[in-house]
Amino acid sequence: MRFDEKVVLVTGGASGIGAATVRGFAALGADVLVADVNAARGEEVAAGIRAEKGKAQFVRVDVTDVASIKACRELVLSSRGRLDVLANVAGWGHIQPFVENDDAFIDKVMALNLRGPIEMTRAFFPSMIERKGGRIVNVSSDAGRVGSLGESVYSAAKGGVIAFTKSLAREGARHGVLVNCVCPGPTDTPLLKSEPEKFLEAFLKAIPLRRFAKPSEIADAILFMASSRADYVTGQVLSVSGGITMVG
Repeated sequence: MRFDEKVVLVTGGASGIGAATVRGFAALGADVLVADVNAARGEEVAAGIRAEKGKAQFVRVDVTDVASIKACRELVLSSRGRLDVLANVAGWGHIQPFVENDDAFIDKVMALNLRGPIEMTRAFFPSMIERKGGRIVNVSSDAGRVGSLGESVYSAAKGGVIAFTKSLAREGARHGVLVNCVCPGPTDTPLLKSEPEKFLEAFLKAIPLRRFAKPSEIADAILFMASSRADYVTGQVLSVSGGITMVG
């Protein structure tokens, strides 16, 4: 599985699953664009890849800002001429009872987890259609498949990503654009560690494998969906959760 001569953009590439994903693509030969709002951390990730002889450039993008996304598109298409793979990894959530969700919280969750991937895809999907090929991998969550206590709006947003993936896959298929979705379970990232200890203990007890996922294990699924090994796979949802959910 190689990505030589492929141009890949990963949102949320500065940390967690996104950082593991950009490192995975770079290690397999891709020219990777580390897209994130955190410039300092994004530049650090890109520099680390270049230090190991990989190809990486940081691109600042705020997935909640359409103007920022358009600027990102112009930079990528003008400097690279195309985008072969778009991995929508950026996201955010916080465990909180629905009755405590205020307008600002709901807006942030929906903007980062659903509108962001939609707008990033809208920015690059037309150029993929024009070139008759491309891969889009959306990162949802098992919360979007089965729901999650204390994450009602987050689950709604991630469920929307799944539906968006399946519908877009139908539109893209005739143009050679494949669209798939990866649904992580609890993963050992800074975001997860920010939650109270009692929630982390509950998660661990619910996971049959009795451990959190490594970010690289989620990245492996993203890499597969973006690779030539998935040439006959589109509109699919892959749970990478240690068995925490086992539904069809």
